[in-house]
Amino acid sequence: MRSSANKTVIWMTGISALILFICSSLRHELFQSNSFDLGIFDQAAYLISQGKPPISTIMGYHILGDHAAWIWYPLALLYKIYPSVYWLFAVQAIALALGALPTWMLAHQAGLKDSQAIAMATVYLLYPLVFNINLFDFHPEVIALPLILAAVLAARLKQIGWFCLEILLVLGCKAVLSFTVTAMGCWLLFFEKRRLHGAIAIFLGVAWLLIATQLIIPNFSGAEAAAVGRYSYLGNSVLEIGKNIISQPGLILGKVFVLSNLEYLLLLLAPVIWGFSFVGMKPLVAAIPCLALNLIADYQPQKDLVHQYSLPALPFILLVLISSLAARKGLIQHKRAIIIWSLIAFLSLAKYTHFFGKYFQHLDTWQATREAIALVTTQGSVITTEKIASHLSHRELIQTTSANEVNIDNLNTFNYVLLNLRHPGWINFTDANNSIINQLKKSSIFDLKYKCDDVYLFIKK
Repeated sequence: MRSSANKTVIWMTGISALILFICSSLRHELFQSNSFDLGIFDQAAYLISQGKPPISTIMGYHILGDHAAWIWYPLALLYKIYPSVYWLFAVQAIALALGALPTWMLAHQAGLKDSQAIAMATVYLLYPLVFNINLFDFHPEVIALPLILAAVLAARLKQIGWFCLEILLVLGCKAVLSFTVTAMGCWLLFFEKRRLHGAIAIFLGVAWLLIATQLIIPNFSGAEAAAVGRYSYLGNSVLEIGKNIISQPGLILGKVFVLSNLEYLLLLLAPVIWGFSFVGMKPLVAAIPCLALNLIADYQPQKDLVHQYSLPALPFILLVLISSLAARKGLIQHKRAIIIWSLIAFLSLAKYTHFFGKYFQHLDTWQATREAIALVTTQGSVITTEKIASHLSHRELIQTTSANEVNIDNLNTFNYVLLNLRHPGWINFTDANNSIINQLKKSSIFDLKYKCDDVYLFIKK
């Protein structure tokens, strides 16, 4: 029976990875990807693979100055085989799908029946955030999701070597994950009685937090960590924010007890509330930093199931369900009912509906945009619109019109200017793009190479 269940989960994982890869690739082909973040990451991986400094010209600094994510260096090895943004989609799809395997193994390790363990793998794969984050460009922390689950499994099996390796890889995905690793260490130390594993996680988490936020990010970006601005009411640096949270806790009360946070928690828990019980709540200790950062942030995308910010909490939510099932607690115990609940949650909260409307908004200029991109035949510098940038990011200099105040003087920096007047970017940038086109038409430096369906390509003479 165990062998049959194992094959079932492997098939589920493989099919899920394929579906996720197809969905993210199709979204990209429909010009729904963004320069933030796909263009940034694709350019960095490409430059590393070419032996060049990974300076994101969209952000304006080294990729390590973003989130101290050194994982980009091993990821760039894939670009040495062949430089393609689809490597990122493949890695993301595989990483997200792979989380089902350690979930299933943790369920078995906790003593659940085969049917319940398969149900837990299904709960993971149908959790709306897993599907939704796959559609939001690419983020390296998706790699951390299966690794966190695997690290918990390694701790429970007393595999110290695998545990250390997995924790180091998790930390390499994003500096903020050091909070989760530290909290996981506390949970392992005090609740799981894995003292050595807990101590290692706490030490590595705290050490990497200090190294990343006080050395790597400032040195490579020239500024504090990018997310500090979302907590500006608490201070202007990581250390100042931490100090004020401890010394002036009243500052955050007005941010926590708001309707948007209640809505966020309902969204987060609705797909899994069937399995919550007081008996199984201990793993949530490790999710506290992730949830707290989202609840006190002045940034709405941290309070939904669309963006990546809730990802570090998911492994511990799953562990709550596993603990409850093992203790025969929770509202639902049977495989079929668990899967039905998860399927209803997926159908209600997953963004697959975008493929029936939102993602086809650019079809009227799709062919023209493809033809214009095909005429960018060199590695010369490009300035373009937000949705096109990630299709042309394999070069040392690329920028977007929506992120810059553009005039004829700085346009002369570029070899190509590619604009889509109908779909100019995140905001209504049509007037600005019209101004750019009028400037270029009068310029003696650029030729209008292509014009069709409000798509314009200018090439420097």
